[in-house]
Amino acid sequence: MNSLLDQLKQYSTVVADTGDLEAIGRFQPQDATTNPSLILKAVQSGHYDDMMDRLIDTVDQQNLNADQAVTEVADRLIVDMGQLILRQVPGRVSTEVDARLSFDVEGSLDKARRLIALYHEAGVSTDRVLIKLAATWEGICAARVLEQEGVQCNLTLIFNFAQARACAEAGAYLISPFVGRILDWYRQAEPEVAFESEAEPGVQSVRAIYQYFCELDYPTIVMGASFRNVGEILALSGCDRLTISPALLDTLDQTGGTLERMLVRSSQRTPRPSPLTEPEFRWLMNEDAMATEKLAEGIRGFNADQQTLECMIRERMC
Repeated sequence: MNSLLDQLKQYSTVVADTGDLEAIGRFQPQDATTNPSLILKAVQSGHYDDMMDRLIDTVDQQNLNADQAVTEVADRLIVDMGQLILRQVPGRVSTEVDARLSFDVEGSLDKARRLIALYHEAGVSTDRVLIKLAATWEGICAARVLEQEGVQCNLTLIFNFAQARACAEAGAYLISPFVGRILDWYRQAEPEVAFESEAEPGVQSVRAIYQYFCELDYPTIVMGASFRNVGEILALSGCDRLTISPALLDTLDQTGGTLERMLVRSSQRTPRPSPLTEPEFRWLMNEDAMATEKLAEGIRGFNADQQTLECMIRERMC
């Protein structure tokens, strides 16, 4: 009998949520997605020391000041790691814009264009890269511009329906609504509740977004992310894409049984409403304590890991 992973791949595109090349090669996902935390973990393994030294030598020749040099090495590092990942997957890699730019439209655009330029220098075409942005109002506005320029985007740190809707209205290629982090918040807020996978608020959120996009015929891809257990993944089988950590990929690969498709595209069509305005978006976020807190926490966490990575680069440059 086929494993649960093999069966899942029949209903959803499986994406590896890791920068671990060995894991990517083993599980053969279609795409891979990275973030500053995953990049930092990979660098801390020591497997990329030679790459870092080579990049530092390259940047040393550009006569940049110390801060500019660190930024340039960091940008080149994530792009070089993206290239390694692309050798392992037939599809795309998501490369994330610096979290410190999450509330800066022009800064996000400049960074995204720089990352794409570095990929082009390496001979990687735009259609193999997704630019990853936090789904703040500013991140969504930046994504709208990039999509119009032919650069497709992955909007991440989505905890709220309004975020997902605004992304679709902006023409985003793909969104990553989080599951496990939503569960984390509710477990802390309601410790007495034992959440079954089917009833988890994160699972319900992704299902609602998926059905809404189907009914309003939005082409934006829904990619469930941030899973805490296999049950959450199975409850979302049939979602367009699912990005899964190596540990959970391994569990799925080692487990037999019959997997049931849970999400099926609806043939029902509903007229689209007027797009959300900025005040409407901000109010809906303000009214959702979980989404507000988890979005801020996610940005802070990615920023902290980005700064740790930059400290490592700075120390290595000395």
